[in-house]
Amino acid sequence: QVQLVESGGGSVQAGGSLRLSCAASASTASNCMGWFRQAPGKEREWVATIYTGAGRTYVSDSVKGRFTISQDNAKNTVYLQMNSLKPEDTAMYYCAAAAPYGGALCPTRGVNGYNYWGQGTQVTASS
Repeated sequence: QVQLVESGGGSVQAGGSLRLSCAASASTASNCMGWFRQAPGKEREWVATIYTGAGRTYVSDSVKGRFTISQDNAKNTVYLQMNSLKPEDTAMYYCAAAAPYGGALCPTRGVNGYNYWGQGTQVTASS
């Protein structure tokens, strides 16, 4: 069973940047590694996913052009670079892992398929 540990959250002014890290206790090779966020009173929202077998990325429209997901397979770590942060990006951010389906496809709608979750790291962007 893989364990995921997020880090890198914090408080920034709107327009600032943060880089989140997700360290896995086991190899993340050929897995779908995703980032999600949840604001108080709202459902958990999918943000981005990377298929580590090929480095193929998927990013939600709400953060496209501002957030980038990347990987370091040697360190079993996935990153979320967040630029031009807005107050509406404020949330708890979670890392999650899923097995690919159909050979090399990743779930990119909601939490279904993601079986392993980290404890979350708080991101606050203030105006």
